[in-house]
Amino acid sequence: MLTALAGASGTLIGLGRPNTVLAQAPAPSTAALIGNAGHYRFQVGDIAVTVLSDGLIGGPPTVYAGDANEAELEEVLRRAFLPTDHMTLNLNTLLLEVGGRRVLLEAGAGGTMGPNGGRLFDNLAAVGLSADDIDTIVISHTHPDHVGNLRAADGGRAFPRATVMVPRADWAFFVENDPDLSYMPVPEEFRRRFAANIKESVEPVANGIEFYEAGDEVLSGLTTIAAAGHTPGMAAFLVHSGDDQLLLTADLAYHPVVNIDRPWRPGPDRDQDAAASARRRIFDRAAADRTLVLGFHYPFPGLGRILRTDTGYAWVPAGWQF
Repeated sequence: MLTALAGASGTLIGLGRPNTVLAQAPAPSTAALIGNAGHYRFQVGDIAVTVLSDGLIGGPPTVYAGDANEAELEEVLRRAFLPTDHMTLNLNTLLLEVGGRRVLLEAGAGGTMGPNGGRLFDNLAAVGLSADDIDTIVISHTHPDHVGNLRAADGGRAFPRATVMVPRADWAFFVENDPDLSYMPVPEEFRRRFAANIKESVEPVANGIEFYEAGDEVLSGLTTIAAAGHTPGMAAFLVHSGDDQLLLTADLAYHPVVNIDRPWRPGPDRDQDAAASARRRIFDRAAADRTLVLGFHYPFPGLGRILRTDTGYAWVPAGWQF
């Protein structure tokens, strides 16, 4: 994921640890947070699953709808009762309890992409768990908002017992080499911090990292789906048990209003054509199978279904389960 600029009037939301933040969005007031849960439980067959929020990031809407006409984008946002100058993105990690193991899908941003991330550990505590209880963490791609929480404040492992799995192609591109990030429509300083935050976040787990190829069934009940384009190795996830399935779309789309209901391409996609092809292939599958979908950045808890329409797709949020 990338938070970037919107042109001359845009605000660059900070990327990096607190001392590298360029400009910060206002943090939500304490009153606004009281009484609302950052966790959401449900079942996928025999697998107990819990959406755990790591908080919020965001930026100018033009970043997430890179090929949109500006006037049309503003009208679409206005009709959806959304701000026209800032798009809020959620950080929806998923906890699986399967086969006696606790598996976390995505680690979240921590402090790497502004002041409103890093809520994952509080939300684990709210369901009676801690970082010590996580056995495995599977990462869809190695952008900072997906790996930031792997590093503790003291520089050690934030999840002491967890095996961390990442796509091999992303590790090779972002970690083993100095990545060419010239495709990102941001200043050079932003790109430098983006790359540095990836390496810093994964450094504590680098010696024990496990690689997977997109398409592998990495664990019982968890299959990865090739979705390269946003990054060289990004994978979507399919959680399955019996006849039940849940599809996690990673960063195929950032917000349903601009990337599902409208076909606009996210600016941070490294290979725009490959990412668009992956979106069509996976969204078509989700629509045909009527699969429950979880979007990493969609409004919490991020659950719904994708409907095929005459002109593209539509997002249908799932009803809340009490």
